[in-house]
Amino acid sequence: MKTKYFILPLVALGVAFTSCKDDMDYNEYVVVDKDYVEQTFGNVGGFMTQLYKAVEYDFGNFNGGAMSASATDEAEFSQLSNTITDFYNGAWSPTNAHQTTWNNMFSAIQQANHYIDFWQGLEFSDYELNADYAGQMNRYRNYYYEARFLRAYYYFILNRQYGGVPLLKEGMSASEINSLERNTSDEVFEYIFKELDEIKDKIIVDYGKLGEFALGSTENGRANKLSVLALRARATLYWASPLFNPSGDKKRYEEAAKCYSDLFTQMTTAYNAEDPQKGGNGYRFRLVSKYEDLWASDSYSKAATYNTIFYGYRYGNITGGDNYVETHNYPVGINGGSGGNCPTQNLVDAYEMQKTGKPITDPKSGYDPKNPYAGRDPRLASTVAVNGDVWPTYQKVALETFQGGVNAQPLANATTTGYYLKKLCNGAINLSSNSTYKVSYHTFLNFRLGGALLDYAEAVYQATGNADDQIGSYKLTAREAVNMVRTRVKMPKITESGAEFWAKLQNERFVELAFEGHRFWDVRRWKEGSKYFTSITRMIIKKNEDGTFTYTPQTVNRQWNERNNFFPIPQTEIMKNPNLKQNEGW
Repeated sequence: MKTKYFILPLVALGVAFTSCKDDMDYNEYVVVDKDYVEQTFGNVGGFMTQLYKAVEYDFGNFNGGAMSASATDEAEFSQLSNTITDFYNGAWSPTNAHQTTWNNMFSAIQQANHYIDFWQGLEFSDYELNADYAGQMNRYRNYYYEARFLRAYYYFILNRQYGGVPLLKEGMSASEINSLERNTSDEVFEYIFKELDEIKDKIIVDYGKLGEFALGSTENGRANKLSVLALRARATLYWASPLFNPSGDKKRYEEAAKCYSDLFTQMTTAYNAEDPQKGGNGYRFRLVSKYEDLWASDSYSKAATYNTIFYGYRYGNITGGDNYVETHNYPVGINGGSGGNCPTQNLVDAYEMQKTGKPITDPKSGYDPKNPYAGRDPRLASTVAVNGDVWPTYQKVALETFQGGVNAQPLANATTTGYYLKKLCNGAINLSSNSTYKVSYHTFLNFRLGGALLDYAEAVYQATGNADDQIGSYKLTAREAVNMVRTRVKMPKITESGAEFWAKLQNERFVELAFEGHRFWDVRRWKEGSKYFTSITRMIIKKNEDGTFTYTPQTVNRQWNERNNFFPIPQTEIMKNPNLKQNEGW
């Protein structure tokens, strides 16, 4: 007999940086009565809303505002006592795991299983005469596919972080769950692929085109067909990557390329995209023209931006906005600023010269070491606040990140690298006590077109070794995909081939996807931690008497061990379930 009551955890504030979070605990519970949930559309919808709350976003929820970027060569957290340093100082261990992903994701998976197991086939007959009955029933029937999407997504997060994990079936008891052995990573990927393949043609395609089922709301933040295809493609790319593909099977990359091709095709032909006047919904296979619009407060209301985001976690939606990312990343020396995730010189050096498209290390690039930020890839100015910038945008004076400057060392928690973070922040937010603009919406970019193009290029190149090959029904070469991303910001096209193309593509990911939570996982799935994560470079800036500046790079060593490619399973979980086998090296 199935139980009538469930005790489910509530996630305070919906915090969901699941990869490195250690200070959020499940300490609030609600007893959910099965009969109560199925009484109304709203009660079922509330259960589903709870299920979405474990979706990942990385606005700095690790501990005191630290992002995963600060555990990579992207950034250094200016508060050096923060436990983010355990990822690279040797203090990381199964008893010092510094995250709650295992519990968070399995809790969400159990919630999805409950929904799928208990709340299908409801009719809500008491509401049949309501004008919105057909729309509400359509939404309710779609919840089933959303729950399956989310369950697959949460398994992907677990598999990405730990390798193989136990697969939970509907209706399992706690004792059964706590005796499960780990499935292999291949088995988990196969489960994810099967789930997504079964729902991709059944989930709602576009919440903005529901016709008679429209309910007058925008339905922002819910998964649709593009979300399903995007997750399927990314999961396949990870499955093909060296960390999960030790035999180097090229057919996996070919499958990933086909999945991305299917995603691109869905964006165009299936949507009648190019002409909304003829029934299309405005989706276009083109990137948003302005890079920083991707994380602007209105990204969910501007069609040109929203239509390139396959799924984004909208943070602050319930409260009317927030300023968490600004509070934890605005420069020291302004009201409310606390330093935060400071971009490294490694990242700054990755931005090429705009005119030539060459790296700054190339003598023919046009780089001027005395004026190091002039003429660079425009994404640098959108991502990194450098000495002399006016940032945040409401400020009237330039930043001073040189030693002794008003925003610099030796002030407590001032930038250690010479830079501050712009990307993901809304520079118009003023944290002063008398400000009238203190909060706004923020969208974390879980899946978007720019990232998908770079993923596709990687999959094609790794499958064939040729940048000018194309795979799948959407006729696009690897080179064309990368150059779509570059020409959007008026960067010269990549002309290199072979290993040089791959190096340029890796650099393009570093730049385009900075602070979107990819670098932490990209380097791991490529198994290149020893290449990228053993040191970072800071820039020590000194102001000379004549007003010029001297720039001196400073290398800071970090620890890396190959076991770090996967997280340790928390020792507490192994104590609860001795059948769990710890990851190698931990």
